[in-house]
Parts: sequence; C-alpha cells; structure tokens
Amino acid sequence: MANAQTLKAQRDKTLELTRSGPPARTSNPFFGVGPITDGTLDEVDARLLRFEFDNWLERNYRKLDDHGADLGPFTTAEVGRSMHRGYPADKFLTDMMREIHRYFEFPKANKMAVGLGGGHSGFTVCALHLVTANDPSQHVYVDTLRPESEAAKGGGFFRQSWGAQLIEMHRHARNGDESRIYFAEQEGAIPSADALEKMGAKLFIGVGHETTGATTYTAQDIANLIEWLNRNPAEHHAVLDATSMLGAMPWGEEAVKNVIDKCCMFMPFQKAIGGISGYFVVSFTPQALDLVEKNQKSPSWAIPRQLKIVAPVDPKRPLTGERTVNVGPIYDPAQDKMLGGVINTYSTLAFAETTFGLLRSEKRLGSVQDLYKRSVRNRAAVNDWVAKHPLFELGVAEPERRGAAVTLLRIKDADITDPAIHARIIARSKQVLAYEGITHPNGEHERGLDVARYVNAFPGTPGDYRAWIGGIRPPEDIDALLDNLEYAYLRAKILVLEEELAKLGETFPVSAGAGAGGERVRRDDSNRAYKVLVADLVGMRFNGKGEPDHQEVRRHIEAKGGVFHLGPILDEGALEKGRIHFFYQPDLSTEAEILPQTDKGQYDAVIAAATFLPKGSVFPLGGVRIGAGTGNMGSASWGGGSGIGGEAPLMNTPSFNSRATAQMAFKALLKVAPDLKVDELHRRVVAGEFDTGKHLRDFPTEKLEGRRVAVIGYGNIGRELAKLASAFGMRVAIHARARHKEWIESEGFEYAPTAEAAAEGAHVLTVHTGLGPLDAESGRFANQSLVGFDILDRLADGAVLINYDRGEVIDAEALDAALEKGKVSYACIDADLFRDAVDGTLSGPMVPYRKLERRHPGKLELLPHAAADTDHPSRVEGARQAIDQIFDVIHYGVVTNLKGDLPPGYSNAGARTVPGIGAVSAGDIARAVGDEEVLAQTRAASEALAAIWGALCATTDPQRRAALIERYGASLVQHTNRYAALVDRLGLKGPYAGT
Repeated sequence: MANAQTLKAQRDKTLELTRSGPPARTSNPFFGVGPITDGTLDEVDARLLRFEFDNWLERNYRKLDDHGADLGPFTTAEVGRSMHRGYPADKFLTDMMREIHRYFEFPKANKMAVGLGGGHSGFTVCALHLVTANDPSQHVYVDTLRPESEAAKGGGFFRQSWGAQLIEMHRHARNGDESRIYFAEQEGAIPSADALEKMGAKLFIGVGHETTGATTYTAQDIANLIEWLNRNPAEHHAVLDATSMLGAMPWGEEAVKNVIDKCCMFMPFQKAIGGISGYFVVSFTPQALDLVEKNQKSPSWAIPRQLKIVAPVDPKRPLTGERTVNVGPIYDPAQDKMLGGVINTYSTLAFAETTFGLLRSEKRLGSVQDLYKRSVRNRAAVNDWVAKHPLFELGVAEPERRGAAVTLLRIKDADITDPAIHARIIARSKQVLAYEGITHPNGEHERGLDVARYVNAFPGTPGDYRAWIGGIRPPEDIDALLDNLEYAYLRAKILVLEEELAKLGETFPVSAGAGAGGERVRRDDSNRAYKVLVADLVGMRFNGKGEPDHQEVRRHIEAKGGVFHLGPILDEGALEKGRIHFFYQPDLSTEAEILPQTDKGQYDAVIAAATFLPKGSVFPLGGVRIGAGTGNMGSASWGGGSGIGGEAPLMNTPSFNSRATAQMAFKALLKVAPDLKVDELHRRVVAGEFDTGKHLRDFPTEKLEGRRVAVIGYGNIGRELAKLASAFGMRVAIHARARHKEWIESEGFEYAPTAEAAAEGAHVLTVHTGLGPLDAESGRFANQSLVGFDILDRLADGAVLINYDRGEVIDAEALDAALEKGKVSYACIDADLFRDAVDGTLSGPMVPYRKLERRHPGKLELLPHAAADTDHPSRVEGARQAIDQIFDVIHYGVVTNLKGDLPPGYSNAGARTVPGIGAVSAGDIARAVGDEEVLAQTRAASEALAAIWGALCATTDPQRRAALIERYGASLVQHTNRYAALVDRLGLKGPYAGT
C-alpha cells in the first residue's frame, strides 16, 4: 500500500466525489439471484399487496353447494390449512399452469410438467427423463465446461454441478458411457448445426448461460440451435435452463418464438417471477415427451417418485405395467386440464400466489413481449452508463453475449493495485449497499443504504458485482442501481483507506452532525449578542397587579438560554455575548413609536401579534407573527405581509387560537339555538310562576342534531367549527377549493363545490376564509362581500349567520335584506372596530353592522374581534412557539411555518401546529412514530380492526357472521374506540400537508 500522504490524498479525492450524498434510491432493494421481487416499493406497499392478494383469492375461489350455488369465498387462512387434493386445490393448480403457459406464450402442442423444488430439481427431472444410457446413438452436448477441467475448477461446485450429474448418471448406470457426453470449450456457446451433427448429438442441454450469471446466447447461437433442431425434429431435442431467460430473450421476436416452440425449458418460478414457492415447471415439446415414454420402456436408472413425470396406466401394477406421461403431473393446454396431480404435498397458497403475481405483473408491466423489449433497453442502459463511468467495466467482453437478465460489473481503480485491498473494498461496499452499513476507525457509523442486496458475483466469473436487470425491472432502477454501486464503492474505499491510515497512526475527527441524532449544526456567532423585539402582549391573564402576566413566556425564554428584558435596549455594550436577548415592549403601537427603534436594524428579529410593523422597520434575521395571518407584518425585510421577497424569513404560529375562535363562534350559536327561552324560564321558576305539567308545552324548541350547517372555508378555524358541529349531530357541508375534497370527505363531512351549494337549505352559515389577497387595481380583497344575496337567499328560513372571520366578507346590504324578510333570524359578528383618540370617530369593518343593529334590534350580536385574541392559553402557547422559531432561525438557520419565500442560506422545517388542528404534517407522524409505546398500541389496534373487518367481509353465511360478531364484537368496538382516541391524541386527523 502507498504511504500516508498518498493515502490521505486518495481519501480527500474520494470524499469530494461523494460530497453530495447518496444517489436516488432503487424502487426495490433486491437484485440477487432472479428478481425474487413482487415489485412493491416498501413495507407498506408489500402489506397492502398481501391484502390485495387476500381479496383476489376470495373473489376467484368460491365455495359451492351441491347445486352450484355460491356460498361465499375460500379465505387465505382456509386454503393454507386445507388439503392439496380435490376442490379448490385442483383449480389452483390448473389456473396456475394455464396462466404460466399462456403468459409466456408456449404453443398449445407443448405440455408442461410441474414439481417441487427449484431449478436444480427441474434440471434433474429433464436429465433423468430425456437422457438414456441404453441407446448408444444418443450423444449429449452440454454448453458448459467439463467438470474438473482447469477452466472449470474456478467456478466451484455450483457451476460444475450440471455436468457432474450427467457424468455420474452414465458412470453409475449399467450401460452408461460418459464418453457420449460432450462439453463446450466456452460457457454458453452453441456450435453450428454441422458441428453438433458431426459429434452425433441427439440432446442439447443449455445451462452454460445460467452458470455465468451474466451471459446470454448470441443471435447466431440461437440460429445454430434452431437449424440443428429443424434437421431432425423427431430425434434432435434441446432443453434450456430458462431461469434467467424468461422475459429477457434479446434475439428478436421470431427467434424467441422458435426457442419457445422447439425447445424444452425448465424454470424455478420463485426466481422467474418472484414469490415464496419452491417449485419448478418444465415445458416439453411433443417429440420430447415421446422420447420420455420411449426411455421409460427401458429405463436406465430409477427416478425418485417425487420427480417422476410418468405414471403407471394401471395403478395396481406400478412395477410391471405400462407407464405414460398422460397421467403424470402435466398440464395439457389443448384440453385445459391437468393430466395427473402433483406428487407430494405442495403449497396451494404458493400456486395461488404465482397466478396472482403473474396476472398482477401482466397488468403492471404488460405482456411477455413487453418484458423482452424492456430487458433489451435495460441492457443498453447498463452499456451506456458504464461507457460514461470509467471506474467500471463490464465483466462480459462481447456485447452480444451480455445478458439481458443479469449484468456483471467490475471495478478498475488505478489507486488500488493490491488485490486484497480491492477485495476488502468490494466486501465493504456491499455492506453500504445493504442495511448493515460501515463503521469508520473513529467510531462513526455510516448507515447502510438498503438499495441493493445480494449483488455477489458467482465464483470464477470476471466481476465484482452481479445484479438482475431483466424486464421485470423499471428502467429508472437501472441508473439508480449503478449510481448506488459507484457511491457505495467510493464510501467503502474511504473506509478502507482510513483503516490503512489508522495502522500508520493517522486518524480523523468525527464529522459535523454525525451521531445518533444527526444533530443540527450551530451557525450563530458566540461573540455577538442577538436582540429580538417583542412588540405585543405574550399573556392575556392578569397578575396580582392587574396587568397582563408575561411570566410564563419569560420562564420559557430563560429555560432556553435566552435573556428577558422589560423595555427597550438601554446599553447594547452591556449585553452578554453569545445569547439571544428579548426586549418586551407590548405597548408599542404607532409607526411613530416603532420606527425610531427599528429603522436601522437595531433588533435582529421581531415577534408581534396585532401591532402593525411599518415597511421601513428593519429586522435582518426575520419576524414571527403570533397567529395565522401576517397582514400586519409590513417590514420590507421579508417583503411585507406576503413574505415574498426580502432577505429575512417571515413566519407565523398558526392554529393556537383556532380552537378558541371556533368555540366562541359556536358559543354564539348556542345562545340562540336551540331556541329555548332560558332567561324567561329562569325568571318564572324564581318567581314560582311555572307549572311543568301545564306550561312546558308553551316552550317548544328544536335540537341542533340533524340541522345543516354550511362552513365556508376549510382552514384551521373552519375545520374546528365543523368538528364541534359534528359532535352536536349536525350535518356539516364544507365549501373549499377542490383540492380539499377528498380530505373533507375523509373526515365524514359533505363537500360542497360552491358556496351556494353549501348554503342550500342550511340552518347555520359560518364563514372562515379570511379576506384573501388584495387586488392592487380595484383595491378590494378577493373575499370581500363573498356572502351576498345569492348565498343568503339559499339558506333555510330563520337561519343563523356567524361571521367570526373578517367583517368585510359579508355584504352588509344583503344581510340587511335577509334579516328584513326573515331568511336570517340572527347574525353573530366579530370584527375590528377602531376609535380615533382625538375626535372619537369610529372606523373598521364593524361600522356597517352597527347600523344594521339599530334597524334590526335584538337580531345581531356584535363583538370587536375579541373571540380569539383574548384567550390567554392561546396567546401564551403562540408566544412560546414564536420564541422557539426565533431560536431555530438564529442558532441553526431553520425556518418553521414559513410564509412566502425562503431566503438563501436557510432551510425549511415545514409546518408546526397544535396537535389535531390544521393539516397533518410529516413531523406530526414522525413524532407519533417516535413514541414506541404509542406506535405499538396503534399498530395493535389497526391490525385487530383489519383482521375483524376482513373476516366479516369474507364471511357471507349469516350464521357464521353472527358467530364472528358474538366472538369479536366487543373487541371490534374497543379497538375502534382505542384507535380513534389514539388518532385524536396524536393529531393525525385532517388534510395532509407533507413537510
């Protein structure tokens, strides 16, 4: 190995090559022997596939009475514990054989045998039945190297096992003559028809392409084979290992058809199409089956019963009677039936899985011809990728012999000349590709990518990696696989170089952010005091002095390492460095008061609630609004209230006052509906003027249950009010943008495509849309006068109107008319009202409603936009979150609840809301998953529900269903309650926001 300086230079160069991190993942991590994949993307997809299989099986395999009437489905559990004879087992077997035969386009003349075991069993069945020691004229050509030849020894036992079995068969048979077996000089090569005839070959056995794991026949090889078969169809036979060939024959449509028609083919299906079953099938030409029958009239060796495809015609004479394939475990496509059953106990479910998997694969990927074409494209993609990546080369030198099912790759790294070091890097790279990962000499663990498992090359083949690339693989997986191979090699190379350097006494520190939690990297300056202006109240509850209490938020700041100051900055030089200082000035209000303290960036950041921050105020590190809307955050530092433009991030704390607003709005409803005259009843009871038996009938009322409420807007507050209404048994119709439809319906609410449709026949109308964007030309907001004549006229007579949103969203003139004619019986309005300190003039969106109250006394309740902002817990929790967001921005450059643009140099942490309010985020789910006890409880409840509902669905017999309900009814309801409670507790109901 090189000296330390060279090794460090190589390490630095390799580190730079992997600086951008891992490539895109493969869709499925299994690239081993055969695809052995069902094409699922992840564990969820795989579990859903299990349910899909259960449903498919239940639809297709039914119980029938003696008149053929349907009694319901067979279930997976029933099939799994049933016998493998009779109905429905025979149907499972026949269906599987039919679909395999059909999909791979075997001709109807070619029958297909089935047996237990894998590809080696299939080979053994073909060899024992087609090879004979009793016909001296039968010479056998095997397209693999002679066992124990110098060229073959490097391949180990597996690659020599085919030829060794054939030699042993002849060597130990009475009339055996192993000189009649000819072997290839090159793996997978097919001689010319003349050469095969010259050696007297009657049987061709093609396994060499499979033993290399990455080669295929050339078009000329196939032409040679077909020409030889055509010269004497009755006596020339070919049998091929089709494990890798199915769906990956790159020789053109006509050549493939000739191979399928004229060759016998054996294949293990757990490798060919995926699945768990250990069985094989063999397609036989009619001429090959004739040879089998002929050989069995004068057998050369005993064939184990479980491998036999011939059976006695007379079951009473198994030794001396006639034997025929016509009663063997063979499917006849012409008759669409099995000629006999499978010997030995097989897994009926495994056969069902094959049929299901094949039909699903066809639906997902297309015909076998589509697989052939895709495999050729995938092979070309490998060639193209390797041509652009000089670190790699293809193990198979001849382009035409490169397999369309498997690729063989090797590394040619000029830095690594020691074979032992090379082998170590390759071995370690496979740990990176899999799930194990690697641990560096400094103790830093690098997690495995889990993108490519079992990519080992066969012994003796020219390659470091072997991977399945056949037609079952999506094309995008090819580049993803190869990119990950390169990345894994480079990461493993870094590790091995570090191990070599460690031997020389050179070590490296743990990289920043490494460790169990992948901690954030601090970016704040320890030599600087950071200053944050708090320009609004952070608590609404009064303390002992009758003042709003800020102590809860102060304690939160100090617990996080910050410093709390009452009042403005007095002596900046005295501020402790390396800490964040919060200056609490809740009485700031006017531009004249704010600008002198903020116009030169005196504060790094700001927290505000209702205070309007003028455009000229400067906060270079950002601002947070306590609440959802940011219209008052006018500073140009982030581009104004929209947060678009500027250099600092604008954030908010949505959802803290959502429940308070919704509850206050619902309280307004409950004051008038149900319309029981509580005050009068109270007065008469106190006065002793009421007789329940005589007077109660004079006070009829109607409950809220069953009444229709129209909610306009599906934001945090609208959704919370919808939940409250639903809890009272009201019918909830929500109008929002169409993208919310599936989420609204998923919560059990009605989706209304228009506000008019929501209002149709509604007894209550409540608006929660906000004003929307301002149109610069018209000077009007998008939702201004949203609720007008047309919407109000659609309400049920005597409806209640609630506007705890923005006063401007209701057309006051239309409301006046609705109140006049009784369409609206009561209106509850919560809107801003401002009073000029000098002349007492009133302004704001509440002004027109004051006029309506005078016109319709007793029909309106007016509040000065106080419903949410006066809630103490909401204000405190919002302020705490604002503090957290400021700390994240200054310490780590991480922005939570971003509004508008993300400035350069910052990272977006997504949304954070109160559990259960607003859209569910990925972070919400991550927090739920982080609690192992809750995760286990949620899984147990959901799996119990899936099991019970699945069983009830699969059982059609009313008595059986009744028995299941009796046995599991309590469990079903208990787990339903538990699951619903867990979902509510974790805040996982509602729309999904992603990040």
